[in-house]
Amino acid sequence: MSNTTLTALYTLGRKEIVRILRIWSQTILPPAITMTLYFVIFGNLIGKRIGQMGGFDYMSFIVPGLVMMSVITNSYGNIVSSFFGAKFSKHIEEMLVSPMPNWVILFGHVLGALARGLMVGSIVTVIALFFTEIHVYNIWIVISTVVLTSIVFALGGFINACYATKFDDIAIIPAFILTPLTYLGGVFYSISLLPPFWQSVSKFNPVLYMVNAFRYGFLGVSDVNIYTAYAVILSFVILLTIICLYMLKKGIGLRS
Repeated sequence: MSNTTLTALYTLGRKEIVRILRIWSQTILPPAITMTLYFVIFGNLIGKRIGQMGGFDYMSFIVPGLVMMSVITNSYGNIVSSFFGAKFSKHIEEMLVSPMPNWVILFGHVLGALARGLMVGSIVTVIALFFTEIHVYNIWIVISTVVLTSIVFALGGFINACYATKFDDIAIIPAFILTPLTYLGGVFYSISLLPPFWQSVSKFNPVLYMVNAFRYGFLGVSDVNIYTAYAVILSFVILLTIICLYMLKKGIGLRS
């Protein structure tokens, strides 16, 4: 890898991170407030009535799910808004005609999405400390799962941004696909509570594997096999990376 390529990747990634920090009141603060409300309502108020789940008090059980939910939504939202903004203002064309390789354009934006996802996830974790004690069963599983999941949804956001033709288009996927998958991905419950049929249906939801792998890193419990979870996550990383690079190569959604 040449110094020029490294400089381009660093510059693009730095631009994305500076953008996040510059508008922190839109990128960092709102999700922190939203997650605090989740902790208060679901953890303190409803959790006291539920009692234990998976051998842990309900608040401790939902903390990994809520952290992962914040990482997913912010990783996705950051890249879809940033890249579509570049398309809308037409300065994406400058990147496309520059000597930058396509993978630099892609991963420069992914780095920004990853940074925002991890920032918000870290803040939500700190907020959780005010409500419950956080257990860490395996720190390496925690780190690897959150990074890989953030990359998956950053790549998904990139695809959404490529196909979007107006600002309304970048809200459709989060509203009608991302939110249902997240809420039905075991954030607030264990799928062992579901009837056998719905347990089987739930296993087609990729978010279930991400949430449970992350929860395993914290609590040591999971509704799915941890190796299966990693296989699913890595498969999505590889598949979506190939799709994104192909779309950049062909200019799908980028060239009028």
